[in-house]
Amino acid sequence: MARHLHVVTLPYLAFGHMIPFLELSIALAKAGVHVSFISTPRNVSRLPKLPPNLTAVINFVELPLPKLENEALLPEGAEASLDVSFEQTQHLKVAYDLMQLPVKQLVANLSPDWIIADGLTHWAVDIAREMHVPLMLFSVFSAATNVFFGAPEYLIGEGKRERSKLESLMTKPPWVYFSSSVAFQRYEAVGVLKGFYGKDASGLSNIERIGKTLDGCQAIAIRSCTEVEGEYLDLFEKLLRKPVIPVGLLPPKKPERIETLANGSWVKIFKWLDEQKPRSVVFVGFGSECKLTKEQVHEIAHGLELSELPFLWALRKPSWAIDYLDALPLGFNDRMNGKGMVCIGWAPQFEILSHRSIGGSLFHSGWGSVIETLQFGHCLIVLPLIIDQGLNAKLLVDKGLAMEIKRCENGSFSRDDIANSLKHVMVSKEGEHMRIKAREATKIFGNQKFHQDNYIGGLVEYLTENSTENSAAKKFPQGRSS
Repeated sequence: MARHLHVVTLPYLAFGHMIPFLELSIALAKAGVHVSFISTPRNVSRLPKLPPNLTAVINFVELPLPKLENEALLPEGAEASLDVSFEQTQHLKVAYDLMQLPVKQLVANLSPDWIIADGLTHWAVDIAREMHVPLMLFSVFSAATNVFFGAPEYLIGEGKRERSKLESLMTKPPWVYFSSSVAFQRYEAVGVLKGFYGKDASGLSNIERIGKTLDGCQAIAIRSCTEVEGEYLDLFEKLLRKPVIPVGLLPPKKPERIETLANGSWVKIFKWLDEQKPRSVVFVGFGSECKLTKEQVHEIAHGLELSELPFLWALRKPSWAIDYLDALPLGFNDRMNGKGMVCIGWAPQFEILSHRSIGGSLFHSGWGSVIETLQFGHCLIVLPLIIDQGLNAKLLVDKGLAMEIKRCENGSFSRDDIANSLKHVMVSKEGEHMRIKAREATKIFGNQKFHQDNYIGGLVEYLTENSTENSAAKKFPQGRSS
């Protein structure tokens, strides 16, 4: 039924958005949907390779990122949020907004049946309306996060004014009628007010972008499932008064071959993992978007040392550090020799998480990382740092799937709190129920076929029944465009 359906996917310029969009594109392609995935050349080159059997139905369309009038506002070659500082992100959005015209021209040429856009791509609403193509918003955030921020009337206009008060972000929204602790801590709310509700160089706030896209789309797809967030999915549909379609968790498939492990340092690290007891090692990773301060890195390091648990820490070299040794406390490497491993830079996170010796993960609680980690049934010790992570942490604690690191009023944390949380979750008798629950969660989080069969099928049915006319006559471009 979907063999003639053609959709355009339009993610924002952040890998935390592009990767879920790619997973959705792969899932749709497996169901027979043709996909045109739009991004910039450098971003496309950094995405994981497609399964060979899907290269004919997923077409990467590369559009250059427009230059700003003042080119000095962005680093040369920057095309994604990980390429820029926090302050430069606003200028990346300005450049992204300049893609509206070339994307519009592309949509006119492709005549797709649907546009599936990121919430931050507010101008997709205008393109869809002018080109008479239905628009679906694909949210890479949890349903709980979407419910917390609410319907468009609380994101734009008069409703935004009430919702953008600090206190309102620190309590359960009045429209959530069931028990929930999903809300921000004060120090998190301060950052959200600035980062989400504050206007930037683009002239818009993130909340206004999402509000306009939510208001102008025909339906919303969410990377979630009823087994995990049923109550939030039901409530979000009631709030929006339009279809909210869970597409499943889209758990990534483990690569059949791990070419990167031919690298000498990784051979050594995986040999060390092979020598550890099953489910005994803590994996520590905060991704590329979270910029840890020196104090935070050192408190985490001392906390790992105090816990006396074996660990593997994938640490991006901080901008404040001269080199690898400068990033860590003095003598830390010597003291941890054989007890734990620290790797600076990129890490094959998925392959690490799938190793039998990994039993828990200390991380930021980003939604994609939550899915990756629970796919293998690992215990979760969460230290939220930015954006939606604080809300995800509360959701996971409510579900009995995680322990959140205790924080001070200013958001700081201590090495003792790191160590105590790790020991509680990984080895204590009191933490056994959490370990059992995490292992049980893999039945849902780790079952690719379940999500493909039970959720993607429903999405494709909706897209087909509500697509533009004469989809059978439309042509799908073959090969990579640029």
